[in-house]
Amino acid sequence: MKIKRLAGGTIRSNGYIIYQKEGGSCYIIDPGYRYKSYVRFIEENGLRPAGIILTHSHYDHVGAVENIRKEFQCDVFIEVHEMDMYGKEATPIYDGDVFDLEGEKLTVVRTPGHSPGSICLVSQKGDVAFTGDTVFNVDLGRSDLFGGSEEDMEKTIREIVDRWPDHLEIYPGHGDNCSMKYVRSVNEEFNDIVSGKGRMTI
Repeated sequence: MKIKRLAGGTIRSNGYIIYQKEGGSCYIIDPGYRYKSYVRFIEENGLRPAGIILTHSHYDHVGAVENIRKEFQCDVFIEVHEMDMYGKEATPIYDGDVFDLEGEKLTVVRTPGHSPGSICLVSQKGDVAFTGDTVFNVDLGRSDLFGGSEEDMEKTIREIVDRWPDHLEIYPGHGDNCSMKYVRSVNEEFNDIVSGKGRMTI
């Protein structure tokens, strides 16, 4: 799978275009800003958008959705618990749903904490995860925004994220991609939760 990252906004929110080959299908993940950059890359590579997948509904991850959707007439997918917060036309998705990108299968994993319907998209090969604002390279997503829950975040980290293998590469909503081995080596918030200390900062 090929991954194109496009970052924008004052806090450098990451969006992604994922595809297998030029001229093939693609999915767009969390397009928050710079919609013309998405359009340009898709057209230059002859890609056919199969849909826009949102890890959650915060503006810095959805701001470019409507322009891209209108440009390509593609569906928008968001977890069912996030539908009301998103408040626009979208197709609900559920924990365990699978997106097939020309043989590359990505499973929807509900990871509440940052928001009630936050998800990660995890490859069934076990080598890639798009984590939105759940886990970053050096910290975790905040849980003090509307709909967030520190209790849910701790459960998500302990029961879901900590089970991912060291070699799995995360592509987060902010910051650089990295391996789970790197997360375990430097991410103090992650390690505090896993060790049972709980998170000391938000």
